Amino acid sequence: MSVRSRSAAAAAFALLATLVARPVTAHVDYVTEGSGDPLDAVAFTAEVLSDPFNAALFAGSGLLAAVGLAVYLWIRPTIVDIVVLREKLAGYGDLVPWMLRLAVGLPLVGAGFQGYLFAPTLAFDVGASPFLRLLFIGLGFFVLFGLGTRIVSAVGLLTYAWVLLAVDPLVVLAVEYVPVFVALLILGGGRPSADDMLLAVASTPGSYYGRVDPVHHLKRFLDASAAPLRRYVPTVLRVGMGVSFIYLGLIQKLADPGSALQVVEKYDLTSVVPVDPGLWVVGAGVTEVAVGLALIAGFFTRGAAALSFVLFTTTLFGLPDDPVLAHVALFGLASAVFTLGSGPLSFDQWFGRPALGDDESVIPAD
Repeated sequence: MSVRSRSAAAAAFALLATLVARPVTAHVDYVTEGSGDPLDAVAFTAEVLSDPFNAALFAGSGLLAAVGLAVYLWIRPTIVDIVVLREKLAGYGDLVPWMLRLAVGLPLVGAGFQGYLFAPTLAFDVGASPFLRLLFIGLGFFVLFGLGTRIVSAVGLLTYAWVLLAVDPLVVLAVEYVPVFVALLILGGGRPSADDMLLAVASTPGSYYGRVDPVHHLKRFLDASAAPLRRYVPTVLRVGMGVSFIYLGLIQKLADPGSALQVVEKYDLTSVVPVDPGLWVVGAGVTEVAVGLALIAGFFTRGAAALSFVLFTTTLFGLPDDPVLAHVALFGLASAVFTLGSGPLSFDQWFGRPALGDDESVIPAD
């Protein structure tokens, strides 16, 4: 088989896997009202897969995805395009803090104005809680500007922990905020950011601003202290994204098929692909768990991140009332993981076969 033929086969298999994985990839609670009929999750899955057609389609889709991945891994060392892509992505490493700030800054501002705690399902009364509104709007704008980024990220993490422990554990729906805040604690604001701009002014000899601003001298110390941890940022981001996917697939779909079936019925998804509604739920749940496990293990990391981005995009177009702003953090997280690759402590790094001997990049130091 020629290299061109192998590449075409790999692309076809990847496209098929994406289409199979597309169904119901969403935060179920964002597009349904209340819980669906209580169903035994194990019995539901067993019943769905006991149908010979469902079982054959489910197994066949999984087999095709596995074959497609195997074909890709077989031809990967011959694809020069991958080397070029990874070299180009390595040049974007210093922009990752900016990506992450946009990813959480915009939805935080939206949460403050619309009145919810990280996840749209956790609404609060804006009039009765002006402090919460100002807190979220302030966190969002400070993160967007990149001003006091590490301090603001720490406050964001503490706020998330407070909501999780004292208000409603269902804030785990928005668990993607956690890895982003942790990454920003390590990286700081990066560039472009107010922190970077003010540090340049404060560090200039004779600067009036530098005489009265000790904060940005502290930033230099924090940058140096956090430097050894920078290489682990890709690991933090992919593991955090993997946890989010496993929650979506395992808890929101496989463990609660009644609510997931509401989504299938609400959007008449069986008219898009005429299969059993239960197969939509099981297929989507298993796919999301598989993508989550791949991200946590650091296996085929950039491919998993690219697939995630496609899933988010098709879901938002397919589910018109899915709150777009609530998914911005996941879009940003997927973009950062795709940019950085697997990082340390990953299957890709330990057992992978990098194309033509290139190595995964990590975020460069300032």
